[in-house]
Amino acid sequence: MKMVLEEVGPPFERDTGQRLAVELGPSLRLEARLEDGEAADIAIVTRGGAEDLAARGKIVSGSLVDVARSAIGVCVAKGAPRPDIASAEAFKRAMLAAKSVALSKPVGGGASGAHMAKVFERLGITEAMRAKSHYGAGGAQGLAGLVVRRGEAEIGIQQMAELMAVDGIDVLGPLPAELQSVTTFTAAIPANASHPEIGRALIAFLIAPEVKSIIKAKGLEPA
Repeated sequence: MKMVLEEVGPPFERDTGQRLAVELGPSLRLEARLEDGEAADIAIVTRGGAEDLAARGKIVSGSLVDVARSAIGVCVAKGAPRPDIASAEAFKRAMLAAKSVALSKPVGGGASGAHMAKVFERLGITEAMRAKSHYGAGGAQGLAGLVVRRGEAEIGIQQMAELMAVDGIDVLGPLPAELQSVTTFTAAIPANASHPEIGRALIAFLIAPEVKSIIKAKGLEPA
């Protein structure tokens, strides 16, 4: 959602006279911060995380609104050989052939990291991938695409939108359908919000028809 907020934030601020203070991070980390009681006027996390937080009273249960959906994709460095990822078997061969792969952390990182750990287990390559996996530090500077661009990994795997946020890499496309996981990002109002009405205004702005084209241009699908 970083690129979406960077583009829609300024017009929202102009229209409302409010100023956004945006904190970015992997969804699991943001969910943990909300669980610990960190104050915010709006939260955008995974659908599952939002529902869990609502069940524990950390988010207003009636405020959940789906904003966008994101598939997981694969990238290589600009101009590098493009491995076949068209099927689960082809993807498995590409992973085994790669010397290094950049991903989100499977625990405490983004949703894609947790999913890829399950994919590697399903394909029977967990041990083979352990030594060649490079995990980003999280946040905007830890994107898998940046790791690939710096030459620290041959292949990057992360949300399509996060890959598209990085110049100097080639995005091969999404994971094959049989290995894919689509994450729904949901906006909601935290129970401790000081300005819930402004949070609701931003949610309404994010689902407006004119913003849907921006969401799509950033590699996401409008919810």
